[in-house]
Amino acid sequence: MIISRTPLRMSFVGGGSDLPAFYRRYGGAVVSTAIDKYVYVNINKKFDGGTRIAYSRTEEVDSIEKIEHRLVRATFEMLKVKGGVEITTIADIPSRGTGLGSSSSFTVGLINALSAYLGRYVSAEELGARSCEVEIERCGEPIGKQDQYAAAYGGFNLIQFNPDDSVAVTPVIMPKEKRAELERNIIVFYTGITRSASAILQTQSDAIVSDAIKQEAQRRMVQLAFDLMGELQRGNLNSFGEILDENWQLKKSLAPGVSTGDIDGWYEAATAAGAIGGKILGAGSGGFLMFYAPQEQHEVIERALAPLRKVKFGFDPLGSRIIFYNPSN
Repeated sequence: MIISRTPLRMSFVGGGSDLPAFYRRYGGAVVSTAIDKYVYVNINKKFDGGTRIAYSRTEEVDSIEKIEHRLVRATFEMLKVKGGVEITTIADIPSRGTGLGSSSSFTVGLINALSAYLGRYVSAEELGARSCEVEIERCGEPIGKQDQYAAAYGGFNLIQFNPDDSVAVTPVIMPKEKRAELERNIIVFYTGITRSASAILQTQSDAIVSDAIKQEAQRRMVQLAFDLMGELQRGNLNSFGEILDENWQLKKSLAPGVSTGDIDGWYEAATAAGAIGGKILGAGSGGFLMFYAPQEQHEVIERALAPLRKVKFGFDPLGSRIIFYNPSN
């Protein structure tokens, strides 16, 4: 048996600039962190041949061409896996459609585990690139590249997307006590709303190509990523919430459906209760709602957003890892 553990991620600033329609023209950048919630992929050699895949449903097939899970089939094809395995997945929290990058974490973890099954080591850089190949090139998902690299590398990073399609991952270096304070000051709520990011991201990508105002808004979000990086590395947390707020207001202007009346209401209630800034994690329209506020305001914010469920997230320094390796003969 082989088990990979891959973190989900929380993105702060710059989302959308990782879409090819934008970064190939202007370059993109996001600031994000891996979090201590994970996707586990378990792989075992199947005793009686064939392939079994268990996720929200179970597939039993005798050839990889019959696999209906597109990400699994594309990964098998890319790695030239012929089958003969059983794959099961577990997530710490219901993560699909909640803005935590779960599809990319699954893909990164699957590539990592299958590569180990084949006796191959895969670096974080290769994991990021190969998972982008699966999701964007082979499966045609209209998504960006930040989730794959966040899951592969782990940690708290500025991730840059260059016009030549290269990606640079730079850790945010800041005083240890300030990092701990930042982590304590972040409060996250589950809205109970799940959605597919693809439609929102496709609309956003199309708008970036044709709308100069939206292009300028996205370019400002990239600048905010660099601004936030600088402030954090100086240990200055005072502007963190304000940068989040500006980024959120810009993000809402990029595509319809990023926010809703309910989300706007919750955001206004939280800021009235002491939150300095925040955002919906992921493409928008649902999932997890994150705020930055002094810790002494958290109880007031939690009451203001009742009955939304508060969820504790911590930062995680590690990317995708093989946590159990016992290959069968």
